[in-house]
Amino acid sequence: MASGIPRYYQFARCFRDEDLRADRQPEFTQLDLEMSFSTGEDVMAIIEAAVKRLWSSLMLEPLPSGSFPRITYEDAMAKYGSDKPDVRIGMEIMRIEHMIPIDLISKISSLNDPIVEALKLEGNENPNEMRKFLNSFLDSPEANVFHNNPEGGPGAFIYDSRKPLSGLQPFGFEATWVLEQELDLKDGDLLIIQARKKTPFSGGSTPLGDLRREIHKAAVEANLTSAPTGFHFLWVRDFPLFSPVSDSEPGQGGAAGIASTHHPFTAPLRESDVSLMLTDPTKVIADHYDLVLNGVELGGGSRRIHSAAVQELILRDILKMPAERLADFAHLLEALRAGCPPHAGIALGFDRLVAVMLGKESVRDVIAFPKSGKGEDMLVKCPSEMTEESLRTYHLRLTDEGVEREG
Repeated sequence: MASGIPRYYQFARCFRDEDLRADRQPEFTQLDLEMSFSTGEDVMAIIEAAVKRLWSSLMLEPLPSGSFPRITYEDAMAKYGSDKPDVRIGMEIMRIEHMIPIDLISKISSLNDPIVEALKLEGNENPNEMRKFLNSFLDSPEANVFHNNPEGGPGAFIYDSRKPLSGLQPFGFEATWVLEQELDLKDGDLLIIQARKKTPFSGGSTPLGDLRREIHKAAVEANLTSAPTGFHFLWVRDFPLFSPVSDSEPGQGGAAGIASTHHPFTAPLRESDVSLMLTDPTKVIADHYDLVLNGVELGGGSRRIHSAAVQELILRDILKMPAERLADFAHLLEALRAGCPPHAGIALGFDRLVAVMLGKESVRDVIAFPKSGKGEDMLVKCPSEMTEESLRTYHLRLTDEGVEREG
């Protein structure tokens, strides 16, 4: 953009050092595009048009007319416990700490004044069938999200009209009546409650959101509920510009204890957010948007920073990058000072898109010569151990410090 090219797109081969979950590969393809003098609205409109053209050309089931639905990050986390929710399965989460007894809260969590949330898995009006399913789920590896929760294990209740208070005795009369009305409880329904800290959302999911995903998947496999059908695109917007650094994330080389949620070149949503960065950066909203399809994040984009002063403020004063790390971005700051137009872009994971279109669980199913879960190419058997003979060919030898060149 700074060089004067107004817009571009490319199908780019990418190589990343990432953990190899089902939706990730160390080598993958993405559709990357950027446009000068544009906003996130422009980018989203172009992507929607491209996806609809793709669907009308290749898929039997057309997409609904009109723009893709939108939801804020805050609402996605509150309603579904995920920043990439599969909204087809329902099971919306609701807050209930204001309607349940304090002693019940203390039984499910040791947190002081926590948020308590609930969700419902619909049964087949058969409480015994739901009990059998729940016991089977709790004994499965997928129930780790149920058991291994540092903020307290969830409570599970099966609605059974044959029992006192329909099996919800710990809630008391008033709370039971409210829950019956709010959640439309019927015989055999499973009610799960979970406590969490009363802090702003961060990261990609909540414990109850993880449990929502896993228990619905198990219910489908047990024929307790039907699998969701169709394709539901969704834009997730208004992410926090900065998030607390997680132990599982590499961060961006700073010492502030926070990192950019998307990347350090994402622009704040409003002009007022620039001054807010100096007082409370965790409250700043980013001009960042993710495209989600059936619970899979297809890609993410943002409006980029085009001001050298704002970019340097974020790198040096907000993220607190050391001088040697700042030097890595000297060329960027120089280009921004020379004059760079406002611009926005997005990158879509091409492999993920094809996998969802074909109903595949893993991107490995749609990639030629994919890597295994250990990062190995099974066709050519690499990476492989180096033999003494191959080392001699290149005048190399192994030492405790690594590979050393002979002579």
